[in-house]
Amino acid sequence: MTPTFIRSFLVSCLLLTGCATGDSGQALDKYVIQGMRETGAQGLAIAVIRDGVVTRVDAWGKRNARGEPLTPDTVMYGASLTKAVFAYTVMQLVEEGKLDLDTSIAAYLPKPLPEYAGEAGRYAAWQHLAGDERWRKLTPRILLTHSAGFSNFGFLEPDGKLKFHFDPGSRYAYSGDGLILLQFVIERGLGLDLGTEMQRRVFDRFGMKRTSMTWRPDFATNLADGWKEDGSVEAHDERSKTRAAGSMDTTIRDFAEFAAAYVRGDGLQPGSRAELTRPQLPILTASQFPSLQAIAPPERRHRDLAVGLGVITFDGPQGRGFQKGGHNDSTGNTWVCLERQQSCVVILSNDVRAEPLFPGIVRMVLGETGMPWSWEYGPHSWAVP
Repeated sequence: MTPTFIRSFLVSCLLLTGCATGDSGQALDKYVIQGMRETGAQGLAIAVIRDGVVTRVDAWGKRNARGEPLTPDTVMYGASLTKAVFAYTVMQLVEEGKLDLDTSIAAYLPKPLPEYAGEAGRYAAWQHLAGDERWRKLTPRILLTHSAGFSNFGFLEPDGKLKFHFDPGSRYAYSGDGLILLQFVIERGLGLDLGTEMQRRVFDRFGMKRTSMTWRPDFATNLADGWKEDGSVEAHDERSKTRAAGSMDTTIRDFAEFAAAYVRGDGLQPGSRAELTRPQLPILTASQFPSLQAIAPPERRHRDLAVGLGVITFDGPQGRGFQKGGHNDSTGNTWVCLERQQSCVVILSNDVRAEPLFPGIVRMVLGETGMPWSWEYGPHSWAVP
């Protein structure tokens, strides 16, 4: 990939076509097509939401090594975009009085968390927290704001054991296991099946007909495999377990409907919707990963960057914005919105090599947002501040 091309083409677009002011049709097409050629990315899908209405849904490239086309209805990994949908679902449970954001999870579980052994196959090895009573400090808010004190996943620890690295609620550190723990509380404590709840409360509500937290056989007719950084192909995993941290399969058309409903505030009371994107805790690290990195000196922090509930928030030249990304070895996703304008860009790619195009695409559609790309993607040359 050539970051010089990406930046020079974007500059030409901004200067010559006015694409950042909303005239993003042909210029965006050209940028995506040429950018995919430069980066080698094989598939990319984009949705645009303006004033809370989906105004564009498009897909380019291939969905698999056979060369079958990627379409707006191709099922793709949602990856960590799942976390934002999960947080939206949790806020409905809060409104109904089934959960309280600031009540200890101990109040919902029939027995102490470390006494649940043998859960690693579906959730995590909670028994590793035995002897550390800080688990009682965990609340739904702390878990949704990635401030539990866990690493991303306990199985990634050098000894494979989940543990606290800092006091719950004291700082941000991305943790999939934190979201999985809240799923555990909902399922074991409240007796609800999360996949069923998300299907009813989100996917059915917004007409997301090709979205699910687990694999469905009908997905196979139009399904995306993925491409890794080295150009190798990875088959789509038929996931059988609901995972709040990232098991959602979706399409660009479906997720656009959710994104539009989210910025409009559908399905939630105004105060609950505002709570999702309210800055809850400042983010003081130079980048998102590694998740347990040291707090950065002030000059390396991103001003006005904070965590909401299931998303991150930032302030920019057009006011408050929020974002959620999703990434694995063969997936690159992002969702960036401007709060006051109720306008968003959603990007799903089944090729991780497409990620260098994301800042340019968002800027072409929304203008300068202030999105901290270098925090999201780390020290890549294309991740502009």
